[in-house]
Amino acid sequence: MYFWGSFALFSLFLYLKNDQSGLYDILEDVPKALLPGVGGKKILNFWWKAVNVRQLFSEVYLVTNADKYKHYERWATANDFPVENIINDGTTTYDTRLGAVADLELAISSKKLHDDIMVIAGDMLCADQDFDMAQVLKFFRLKAGELAIYYEMEDWECTSTRGIVEVCPDTHRILHFFEKPQPGETTSRMASVVFYCFRKETLKTLQSFLNEFPNIEQRVLGRYMEWLINVVEVPVYGMKLPTGFQLIGQVGLADYTKWLTHYSTMKNEPKVKSITCRAYARIGIIGNPSDGYYGKTISMSIANFWAEVTISESKKLVLVPHPLNDPTEFGSLLDLFYISRKEGYLGGLRLLQATCKKFYEFCSEKGIALSKQNFTVKYNVNIPRQVGLAGSSAIVSATLKCLMKFYNLTDDDLPKSMRPNFILDVEKEELFITAGLQDRVVQVYEGLVYMDFSKSLMEEQGYGNYENMDMDSAPPFWLAYMRDPSDSGVIHSNVRQRWINGDPDVLEAMRLFAELTDQARSAMENKDWPELAELMNRNLELRRSIFTDSCLGEGNLKMIEIAKQHGSAVKLPGSGGAVIGLCLHPNKLMELKKAFQENGFVFCHIVPHSPVTAIVKEESPSGPR
Repeated sequence: MYFWGSFALFSLFLYLKNDQSGLYDILEDVPKALLPGVGGKKILNFWWKAVNVRQLFSEVYLVTNADKYKHYERWATANDFPVENIINDGTTTYDTRLGAVADLELAISSKKLHDDIMVIAGDMLCADQDFDMAQVLKFFRLKAGELAIYYEMEDWECTSTRGIVEVCPDTHRILHFFEKPQPGETTSRMASVVFYCFRKETLKTLQSFLNEFPNIEQRVLGRYMEWLINVVEVPVYGMKLPTGFQLIGQVGLADYTKWLTHYSTMKNEPKVKSITCRAYARIGIIGNPSDGYYGKTISMSIANFWAEVTISESKKLVLVPHPLNDPTEFGSLLDLFYISRKEGYLGGLRLLQATCKKFYEFCSEKGIALSKQNFTVKYNVNIPRQVGLAGSSAIVSATLKCLMKFYNLTDDDLPKSMRPNFILDVEKEELFITAGLQDRVVQVYEGLVYMDFSKSLMEEQGYGNYENMDMDSAPPFWLAYMRDPSDSGVIHSNVRQRWINGDPDVLEAMRLFAELTDQARSAMENKDWPELAELMNRNLELRRSIFTDSCLGEGNLKMIEIAKQHGSAVKLPGSGGAVIGLCLHPNKLMELKKAFQENGFVFCHIVPHSPVTAIVKEESPSGPR
């Protein structure tokens, strides 16, 4: 059973009596919760709509005083609110008020409530009226403690007027609560609002608080939360809502009109029509495949190929199949046979769906309440399939970028260092794709990236050290890949199991991959291309020694042979189906290209992608902006 309280017990009379304009005379005796809110509807109507969900709440109660009881009774009959659930605390003046904590205790004792409750101030303006109440309750149930809603204050808001919380980013437990802190007391700008969930066993502390604080000025919910968290040390967890709140009970007429205008302007601003984000293919230059084995790698995002995802607001949530990659119609059974044999059975639609599912799950677990906005999402990709250029992870990466921007998540909500882990979890946990972090790191950080996945780092912080290198350190690489990658070999073979078993040959190989990476970094920074070419060749031979040629497959071996015949350094940039190279003799490039093409392979010059030129497009109803 949940209890919903309105502690807007008095009107704006004290603030209106000095107003000479006459514009607000009609509001003189109106309780604050019944003042016009965003969109013109009463503030209380918004909250009643938010909690009037039988599947979520068994009962809803409202607390008022004797002076304003008739106002709320009239409101209740007009809005299908049960009049018998209005609780009159018997006070008629501000000086004789009970205080919000005492009103809450009165409601619980008089109605004999013996269940968890939700408490909301009914006179609270809310900027975004579409957040998901079910997600709030889900997070409360997930945590073994109380729940307090908070939001990030705007730059010009003053923290000394609000309850400020410091929240642990990992556990989401509120570490400290400051009721109207003094300057220098805390650097946090996370403002707690009168929006709480309490477990039934914690409600027993209300009377203890009232006994300890007889002063009416202290009997506010902010002081109670400060005492509960800082003194009693009851575990209270914080959930962030991506919106702003203002408690009208704390402001005068000028502030009320200012905030109402501000939030109404925000509501009426043209919404973003669509967001388009790209994630680029990548090549492993050195060190791979050691990223899943506590190794080191250097990789680079390339502008030749990319995945592009577009998300736009819509009435229903729609995932749009790609006409080529998610076929549902075929010319014939033979056509289905050839397409399925070459491209498999699953396209990019499953990647979109898995990312959206994981995104909602992440936000629910991390205490981030999303607005109830639906969207249509579609994708396009020109990364060749099954050639080890990270096409699947590019779709997931681009989708995550879109979702974060669509729901206004920031680096504080999902840090850049952790996004590769999120993307990898989508593929491994949702779709059972065998993969490592390398591809996802490069697609998040973009450009030329040095990655250290040392065991100590991974175990201590959950991710590696990732450093963007100077793009000028990248020499002119070339790329060749199979037109039909069906003969890409079983690249990973049993190496993973051998590594788990402590095979000394595999352990030594992974150590050497890391060593080659550090040497290659120095060579690139010094623009020592002959040294880099030698290191790439050694990387390839080391890989062949532990994976064996039978695992590489005939197609990969053929591409390697062509490169060597023309004096070019060569290695596999990913899991197979493509090779990259560094030709130290530019006059031989044309011959090299011709040889690849004559043998049925695709050849291209690699165009490095710099993060400075990342594609993120937004369009509003009035057009691009």
